[in-house]
Amino acid sequence: MFGKDDGGGVSGAATAEPPLVYLDHASTTPLRPDVVEAMAPFADRRFGNASGSHRLARDARAALEDAREQVAASLGAQPAEIVFTSGGTEADNLAVLGTLGAAERREQPYVVVCSAIEHAAVLAPARAAARRHVCLELASVDADGVVDVDRLAELLSDDTVLVSVMLANNEVGTVQPISDVADAVHQRSPQAVLHTDAVQAAPWLDVAELAGGCDLISVSAHKLGGPKGTGALVVRRGTRLEPILHGGGQEQERRSGTNDVAGAVGLAAALVLAGAERDAEAARVSALRDRLADGLLAAVPGTVESATRRRVLPGHCHLRIRGVEQEELLVLLDDEGVCASAGSACASGALEPSHVLTAMGVGPDEARGAVRFTLGHTSSEEDVDRALAVVPVAVAKLRGDDLGA
Repeated sequence: MFGKDDGGGVSGAATAEPPLVYLDHASTTPLRPDVVEAMAPFADRRFGNASGSHRLARDARAALEDAREQVAASLGAQPAEIVFTSGGTEADNLAVLGTLGAAERREQPYVVVCSAIEHAAVLAPARAAARRHVCLELASVDADGVVDVDRLAELLSDDTVLVSVMLANNEVGTVQPISDVADAVHQRSPQAVLHTDAVQAAPWLDVAELAGGCDLISVSAHKLGGPKGTGALVVRRGTRLEPILHGGGQEQERRSGTNDVAGAVGLAAALVLAGAERDAEAARVSALRDRLADGLLAAVPGTVESATRRRVLPGHCHLRIRGVEQEELLVLLDDEGVCASAGSACASGALEPSHVLTAMGVGPDEARGAVRFTLGHTSSEEDVDRALAVVPVAVAKLRGDDLGA
C-alpha cells in the first residue's frame, strides 16, 4: 500500500489500479440507470424545442410539463410553482437576487438574514447585494452547525425582505430546524420571503413535508442520481420574483432560455426514485456510515466527528483528524482509489478555513484536518472495508508513525 515494494516484485513495474471507492456523494452522484433510460430519448429522436409549435416541439413540451408535474409532486408544490434552472447555484441566485429585485425601492436599506453556514451560492449573491442598499445579517450556529433560531429571530424586523436557511448543510450534513425558522419568520417578519436551499437534503429528507412553510425551495438533480446542469426553484404562488435571466420568457417569464427537456426529465425521474427508496436507503446508508465513522474513530487516534451523528444526514461522515493536512491526506487517498473531499466541492483549493467550521467555533489548526466522506446509492460494504483499510495507513504515513509498530 502507498507505493511500497513488498519485495516480491520488480521495482518500478506497472501495477494494477486500486479499486475505486467513491465516498464523495455530497459533491455529485453517479447517474442512476433509470434516469439515463428516461433521458435517453430526448438526446436522440425526441429532440424538439419545447417553445415551438410543430409536432416535435409539442412532444418536447408535453414531456417538459409531465416532468414539471412530477417535480412539483415530489416537492409539495403545484406545477405552476416549478421553475427549471441550470442547477442549484442558479436556483439559489434566482431566489436571492430575484427576491431583492422584486422588492420596492426605498431609501432605507432592506435586510437579508442568512444562516452563517449557507452555501456560497446563497452567501455570494447576498454579499453582492449588500453593497447595493441591502444589509446582510448572519444568524449564528451551534457547535453542531445547527442554526440558533432564537438568535435568528432577533435579527428579524419590518425591514427584512428575505431569509435564507438551508434544509441541510452540504459540508457537515447537519439538518436545520426549518419549520421552527418558518414559524419565527411568519411571526416576526410576515412580509419576508423564506428560502431554503434543499440541494443536499433532497436525496434523504421529505422536502414536501419539512419545507412546507417556505416560499422558495432550491434543488439540484446531480445530488440524487440525476444529471449535472439541471435544477429547480419552487416559487410559491404569490411570491414576487424578478427574473435574473432575460430573453424569450420561458418558465412563465421567470427564467428565460431554451428548456433542457432531457435535464428536466432526469430531475423528475431522480426525485421520484429518491422518494420511493428514501426510507430503505436512509437506513442502509446510515448503517454503512456508522460503521465507517466508528471504525475510523477507533483506528485513527485524535479523530473527532464534526457534528452529533443523530443531527446529520444519513450519508455524511465529517471528521477532523489531528496532525494531518486535509489536502495531503486527500492526495494519498486518491492514490489508493478512495475519493473523498475537504468539504464543499465548490471551494476546492481554497486556502482559507471552511466558513462552516469557523461558524461552528472550530479553530483553523483543527479545521485543516477536516475530511468529508459521503455515502450514497452506490455505496457498499466493500467500499467501507476499503476505506477502513486505507485511511488509517494514510494518516499514519502523514504523521510519520511507525507503520510496523
